[in-house]
Amino acid sequence: MKQKIYINELANHVGQEITLKGWLYNKRASGKVKFLILRDGYGYLQCVVFKGNVSDEVFEAADKLTQESSFEVTGKIKEEPRAIGGFEMDVTDLQIIQISQEYPITPKEHGIEFLIDHRHLWLRSKRQVAILKIRHRVVQAIREFFDKRGFTLFDPPIITPNACEGTSTLFALDYFDLGKAYLTQSGQLYGEAGALALGKIYTFGPTFRAEKSKTRRHLTEFWMVEPEMAFFDLDDDMDLAEELIEYIVQTVLAERKVELEILERDTTLLEQVKRPFPRISYDEAVKLLIEKGVDFKWGDDIGGADETTISGHYGKPVMVHRYPAEIKAFYMKRDPNNPKLALAVDVLAPEGYGEIIGGSQREDDLDELLKRIKEHNLPEEFFNWYLDLRRYGSVPHSGFGMGLERTVSWISGLEHLREAIPFPRMIYRNTP
Repeated sequence: MKQKIYINELANHVGQEITLKGWLYNKRASGKVKFLILRDGYGYLQCVVFKGNVSDEVFEAADKLTQESSFEVTGKIKEEPRAIGGFEMDVTDLQIIQISQEYPITPKEHGIEFLIDHRHLWLRSKRQVAILKIRHRVVQAIREFFDKRGFTLFDPPIITPNACEGTSTLFALDYFDLGKAYLTQSGQLYGEAGALALGKIYTFGPTFRAEKSKTRRHLTEFWMVEPEMAFFDLDDDMDLAEELIEYIVQTVLAERKVELEILERDTTLLEQVKRPFPRISYDEAVKLLIEKGVDFKWGDDIGGADETTISGHYGKPVMVHRYPAEIKAFYMKRDPNNPKLALAVDVLAPEGYGEIIGGSQREDDLDELLKRIKEHNLPEEFFNWYLDLRRYGSVPHSGFGMGLERTVSWISGLEHLREAIPFPRMIYRNTP
C-alpha cells in the first residue's frame, strides 16, 4: 500500500519530495509567488508556489484555490523556522480535488450563534482542532490511568428503567410495551454491580441530564468517567481522584503544548496541579465562605459562585468532603461519627471552573439503604436488583464521576462547555 504522509511527520522527510493531501486554510500572493497554507488535520504547512518552478497550469490551479478547497500538492520539504510549523514545501505539482464554494466562516469575527449553527464547519478552525486534540488526550490519559491500575472497563446501559436520583432531570422515552424508560444520567448503580464482580471497574460514556440550565457549565448530553471500587472507603476514593486529576493535567501539559499555545492558555496554575490537594470538610468550607463575606448558612448546597470562591482561595483543585446528608443522594453512606453528614466529596477546579468530580462512599448496609429509598420516595421495586448487591456479599465500596467536558474546559481555559464537545447539546439547541 502506498505510504501516506502527514504534516506532523515532516521532520522525517526534510530534503525529500513528497505528496500531501488536505485543504486550503489560507493563502496570499506576492508577484510570481503564491503562499498556500495547507491543513490536513495533523498540522499546517506553508506551500510555496513559484512560477519559475511549476507549469502554467499548476500556477493557475494554485490561483483558483479558495478557502477550504481540497487539493493534492507535491514538493520538496525544507526546514523554515519562520514558517508555520517550522517547515515549508517548495511546490513542483498541484492537483485540485474540489473547489470549495463560498466558505461561510471567514477570518472576520462571527457571532457565537452563527458559529454554533455552522458547528460542522467551525470544527475545522485552528482553535477547535486544538481543543479536540486536547479532549482526545484527556480521554486517552483517563483510559491509561485506569488500565495501568488494574481497572476493568465496564459498559453500563444507556437506557434505564429508573434514575439514580429521581426522574425529574431525565429524558423519558416510550419503551415498547414496558412503559417509560430513561436515558441514563449516570452509570454508577450498574458500576457498583461491576465492582462487586470485578473488584475495580470504570464506566466511560455519554450521560444525559434534562436540567433546564443555561449556564456555561451545563450541557444536556456529556461524557463521564465513573470508577467504582470494592473495599474502598472515602479516603481511598479521594486519593484516587487526586491521583487521576494530577495524571491527566500533567500528561496534557507535557504532550499538548502546541495546542495549549494555540489557545493562548496561561498554564501557570495548571503546572501547580500536583498532589497533595487541599482537603476541607463542608463545615470548613462554610466557615471560609462566611469569612469571605458570602451569605451562606449551614445546610445550603455549595453553588457555582461559592465553588469559585473556595477554589480561588487555594489556587489549585480543592476537595470538599462530608456534606449534609439532606442535600446528597440516597446511596451515599452516612458518616458513622455524625449521621447528619454523608461520606461524600466534590473536587472543585480553580479559575472558576467549579465541580469536576463528585463522589462518595456508597451505603453498603441493606436496612440503611432501604430506609434512604423510602425517605426519597423512590419506587423500591425498581431498585430490587440494586438491593441484591447488599443482600449477597456486601462490602464497603466507593466511587466518583468526573465530567469529561468540564475537565477539558478547565484545562483548555474555555469560557463555555460548548467548545469542549464536537456537537454540543443544550436546552435551546439540538442541531446541527
